[in-house]
Amino acid sequence: MLMIDKRILNFLVIIALTFATFSWTFFIFHIPFDMNVVLFVLIVRILASALIFKDYSLSWSKATQKTFLIKSIVYIAAFLIYLPVLYGEARFAFLASELFLYLFSINFAMYMYYYLVNKSLVSKSKTIVIYGAGRAGIKLEEEFRNSEYKVRYFIDDDKILQKRSIDGVRILSKEELQEKITQDNRVDLLVIAMPSASVQRVKEIYDDLSPYFKTIKILPSLDEILRDKDFAKQLKDISVEDLLARHPKDLDKAVIEDFIKEKTVLITGAGGSIGSEISRQCAYFGARELILLDHSEFNLYSIAEELSEFKPILVMQSVVNKDLLDKTFEKHRPDIIIHAAAYKHVPLVEDNISEAIINNVVGTKNAIDCAIKHKVKKFVLISTDKAVRPTNVMGTTKRICELYAQNANATSSDNRDQNSTEIVAVRFGNVLGSSGSVIPKFKAQIENGGPVTVTHPDITRYFMLIPEACELVLQAGAIGSGGEIFILDMGDPVKITDLAKRMITLSGNNDIKIEFSGLRAGEKLYEELLIDDSDAKTQYESITVAGKTHYDIEKLNQDIHELLDTQDKLKKLKEIVPEFNHKS
Repeated sequence: MLMIDKRILNFLVIIALTFATFSWTFFIFHIPFDMNVVLFVLIVRILASALIFKDYSLSWSKATQKTFLIKSIVYIAAFLIYLPVLYGEARFAFLASELFLYLFSINFAMYMYYYLVNKSLVSKSKTIVIYGAGRAGIKLEEEFRNSEYKVRYFIDDDKILQKRSIDGVRILSKEELQEKITQDNRVDLLVIAMPSASVQRVKEIYDDLSPYFKTIKILPSLDEILRDKDFAKQLKDISVEDLLARHPKDLDKAVIEDFIKEKTVLITGAGGSIGSEISRQCAYFGARELILLDHSEFNLYSIAEELSEFKPILVMQSVVNKDLLDKTFEKHRPDIIIHAAAYKHVPLVEDNISEAIINNVVGTKNAIDCAIKHKVKKFVLISTDKAVRPTNVMGTTKRICELYAQNANATSSDNRDQNSTEIVAVRFGNVLGSSGSVIPKFKAQIENGGPVTVTHPDITRYFMLIPEACELVLQAGAIGSGGEIFILDMGDPVKITDLAKRMITLSGNNDIKIEFSGLRAGEKLYEELLIDDSDAKTQYESITVAGKTHYDIEKLNQDIHELLDTQDKLKKLKEIVPEFNHKS
């Protein structure tokens, strides 16, 4: 079959519509048909279509709002050319009337062609409601046209938009939707199309509307959205992380980049949950060289494979071995140390006190001593909320690490050598999805059909996403001058029982039971982030700094030495950290 070039068809449409609109206009104005006028206008329109924006080559089947605008501009420009020439022969009202009829006809013809070519042949068997009538919501509505889903409503909080519609789809308030949909006749899918919405807002929407929908999905955040991929293909099931993450608003990426860019950064515990994300962030912010240190072969291999394009230097080593650590510092001369290596699992540490003391306390002391010896510019210690008035060995060992970090450079900041190492600690709570955390455990229990085990009905914890925590760690490290303990704002504490219930609801299996197993050794009901009221604000709301605790460094070194030798380690821990109230 002979195919006619669509560009030629565009010119044929111009000819046909020009004759049709002029015939009608001559008839309406009771004027005899004037071929000279028509031919002159036709020639000008063909030339305008060929020369202005290459209008003749525009695809009608891929038309957008811009395409319709271009059509109007081209033929108004042609009108401005032929109007002065024909003004004596034809009345202005006559020519203007024909122009408006022509513009309507060609744009209507283009839209009808677009509609017929792109009309979905998929039968609409499911219904969807889109929360958010902004750009993301409109784009999703367009993408769902060729799916089995029929967009039933938009929801938007903007009162100006409510009671209006987009392409015939009504925009409702959340309350109006709840009136129209019953819990017995739930809609198939709700999509939360607000990439910039806060976690609290997403949580409110989920809590209010989950009974009215069989499935709820969410668009990723603006940072995560892939620009070259359809939004509909990026939708994800709403997760507990979406409902708990806090997305700090004062994250200063410029400060972090200035801190990391073109620096040699050594990360201890680089293969762990926190260390691996710190490694990713340092690569992202342009570290000149990444030195990844970890005693776990598998963990080190995994993060090395992920960051292979950055060609990190891999050091399979334990921070407990000071001689090897010293050689690593001597060889690579890092500018920044991020010390993430530690034993963090509370019950395991309670069962292995000596090993935890060696790894956490001695390992941190070794890393700090090597940093000072080799004049590393900045040392950042990853600490924990469990170091505050500790009730377990893990928290107490981390508190000793904080004391050593604050007092290792014993001279005052006014008299400190400008080449001395700036040592800071950053304290935060639980991170979502880290190894050994409660969320992966709950997920596994739910997948196995339950029960979900919670230690106590009233136990609460602070939570933050790993990437957010790590970015704030680097930000705190950037603003520290030495001796500070920075505390990250973890938001509001979360009741673990409520977390378990929410995860069960999200799984869709509401028959799973929750069982209470009792507090484990060393476990607190509530975590704290500050030791006393001497904390101070920084320039960032999400980062606070605790008051310094002075501890003679020579005495602390002697106490650590005695801690390693003594048989009664709990007694010595309490001597070093008097606020330690061990709960076994």
